[in-house]
Amino acid sequence: MTSSVEETPAVKASTVRVADWRPLRYFNLYRLILSGLFVVLAFWGVAPVPVGQHDAVLFRNAAIGYFVFGMLAAAANHYRYPGFNTQVVGQVFIDIIAITLLMHASGGITSGFGMLLMVAVAGGSVLTQGRIAILFAAMASIVVLAQQWYVWLRSPFPSSNYTHAGILGAVLFATAYIAYLSAGRIRASELLAARREVDLANLSQLNEHIIRRMQAGILAIDAENRIRLVNESARRLLGLQAPASEKKIEQLVPKIAAHLNTWREDPARTSHLFEPEGNHLRLICSFAGIGENARDGVLVFLEDAAALTQQAQQLKLASLGRMAASIAHEIRNPLGAISHAGQLLSESSNLDGSEQRLTEMIRENSIRMNVIIENVLQLSRRKPAEPKILALRSWLHEFTLNFADGNQIRPDSIRVSVEPGDLQVRADPSQLYQVVWNLCENGLRHSNGEPVITIEAGISSGTQRPFLDVRDNGEGISVERVEQIFEPFYTTREDGSGLGLYIARELCEGNKATLDYVPGEKGACFRISFSGLQREESAE
Repeated sequence: MTSSVEETPAVKASTVRVADWRPLRYFNLYRLILSGLFVVLAFWGVAPVPVGQHDAVLFRNAAIGYFVFGMLAAAANHYRYPGFNTQVVGQVFIDIIAITLLMHASGGITSGFGMLLMVAVAGGSVLTQGRIAILFAAMASIVVLAQQWYVWLRSPFPSSNYTHAGILGAVLFATAYIAYLSAGRIRASELLAARREVDLANLSQLNEHIIRRMQAGILAIDAENRIRLVNESARRLLGLQAPASEKKIEQLVPKIAAHLNTWREDPARTSHLFEPEGNHLRLICSFAGIGENARDGVLVFLEDAAALTQQAQQLKLASLGRMAASIAHEIRNPLGAISHAGQLLSESSNLDGSEQRLTEMIRENSIRMNVIIENVLQLSRRKPAEPKILALRSWLHEFTLNFADGNQIRPDSIRVSVEPGDLQVRADPSQLYQVVWNLCENGLRHSNGEPVITIEAGISSGTQRPFLDVRDNGEGISVERVEQIFEPFYTTREDGSGLGLYIARELCEGNKATLDYVPGEKGACFRISFSGLQREESAE
């Protein structure tokens, strides 16, 4: 990224900034204080020698005129009219003339008023840009020499001190030149500082934009466990609605607080898996300290485990493919021989009833083993997901008709509710069809009395992600079995393979969705939480 300092064009020397008016205001305040002091000394008659001793009337009139000019200059500075450079040049010229008159009224160059001329020239040189500072020095030197020449005309005696006037002129030129160089360096430093400020502001805004738009959730927690920053992804993942800043992490997400305490005791363990309250996402939180020993706070990074699970699934599928090929080669051929031998044996006329039962067991278990192999091969051969945007209402309507016809049940045995009606999800149609079909078949098997399956779709209030629930009217699943139902080869049916829910969850994770069991008052409910929200009006 190119620095904005390199991209910013050079500022012209004639450019006047708003900040330049403030030093001019301070310079005019100095003028008002100085002229006011001279007016007070002139009218009270307490001026020290030689102030006003040579010509008291001229000193008093010059002081009054200088003070009035200071008031007019203050008004011009307030309204910023005329322009900045015009005001600076005009005010410095008036300063030189007024101070020279005061110097003449106080006895000339030996009165010490030359120091005030140096202040006026230096102030004007700092405020202006360019070589006009030399003009101020030249103007002051000429006026001082003119004052000495006037003294010589009025009193042609060797009282005029041209040597001092020349030295004062040289000092004025040196002062103007030094002030000119210093002002140039000050402006260059101010310009560089302004560019750096803009650069830092842009960088800060860019960092804030990146943090807020990151898919990973980020929380900044200070040393007292108070939340300082929460990006939008973190709000979405944690389901935070109210403002979270300045609140303690223990109040909003107690599970993160517990993992944070664990990390502080054992910093080597940086990642933790947890499920926030109020939604069914599985999140991975990791911690990084700010400052030495994390004394300035901690950064918490939140990631949806579905994305990481999808990557792990790709590796898992590759391993399953190799395993399936090995199973097909090592087991299927001997299994076929066993099944064929059992079939030939069952055709023998010398078998009694018990022996016929044994051959029937050989046939049934051979069929079961073949189904297991077919399911594993189906999982390993599955193509990667090709997600599309699906309108759930129309998709579920078509699905229920096909399911009812395929299982020979009445269509009204499946109750469908989609809210909002234009809800859309992103998923592979064929894989979602297989998942929902499997869940509905399980619902038929475990329903009590007349089978009733309820399919509800909507938007989670916590995560703002679309979901699809499949619920039956059976007895539900006990707490002890919930943790095992998604494990491969776990089943409670004698003729089951135990791979249905496992494959369904794998298919969901391949579509960046999750499949979870949701406890309820009646029946078993399985929820598919999709990765994003789509509306029909925003599909284009």
